[in-house]
Amino acid sequence: MLTIEWSLASGWEKPYIKPLENLSLHPASSALHYAIELFEGMKAYRGVDGKIRLFRPTLNMDRMARSARRTTLPPSLGVKKPTKALLYVILSPVGSYFASGSFNPISLWADPKYVRAWKGGTGDCKLGGNYGSAIYAQQEALEFGCQQVLWLYGEDHQITEVGTMNLFLYWINEDGENELATPPLDGIILPGVTRQSILDLALNWGEFKVSERYITMSDLTAALEESRVKEMFGAGTACIVCPISKILYKGKHLHIPTMENGPELTTRFLNKLSDIQYGREDSDWTVLVS
Repeated sequence: MLTIEWSLASGWEKPYIKPLENLSLHPASSALHYAIELFEGMKAYRGVDGKIRLFRPTLNMDRMARSARRTTLPPSLGVKKPTKALLYVILSPVGSYFASGSFNPISLWADPKYVRAWKGGTGDCKLGGNYGSAIYAQQEALEFGCQQVLWLYGEDHQITEVGTMNLFLYWINEDGENELATPPLDGIILPGVTRQSILDLALNWGEFKVSERYITMSDLTAALEESRVKEMFGAGTACIVCPISKILYKGKHLHIPTMENGPELTTRFLNKLSDIQYGREDSDWTVLVS
């Protein structure tokens, strides 16, 4: 097979011919041509006691099974259903996002012209195609001075996800209640393990209302004008939680007062989940690896 490598430092290298039998992934693989591939974001944590722990691995495996069922293409597209599969597991030390002790808020760019997922699509599966198609919008967000994309959906500009994370809003809702809200799993939201863990913790605490509900940009802007927003943060495996401080929407910068409010709740989730993951607190959410 003719192979030409490219790098940012050197550009295109000299072409060379490489025997196909030396490649672990065949160039005709449907993963490369039709994106019949999936991945999971499960990590192993070396605890304070030196033991290795997996965090809620059954949730990752359940999601992986759902993604696998969704990736099989029908014969009508001129592609046979896969008869073989290849599973890679990356074994390498991964540093914590907050290893340096930083807890910096991020700014978001919200523009409805780009859509991350849609009804009947694969937004609720962890497929590579969902992420590759989002890179262009991410680059445009950087050009506007924002670090991530706040993905909107529908004519009413529903808030769905932030970058590659689930999103949470802690606010005083329309009924005057303290509420932690996140978009519902309606087919376009990825069922994140961290997302579920935050919901489980909050419900167990029983200190405020916990909801899976639709939130639109008009809901958010109205709440900001009335000083009802307390904190807003993303949630995912890589960072656990990530505070949000600014949203660029329709040419206007919306200030989110997350950091001015502690961020008390965001930090509480971070500390609680990292204590469990790193063995500072016993929990049936972790599985020891011998």
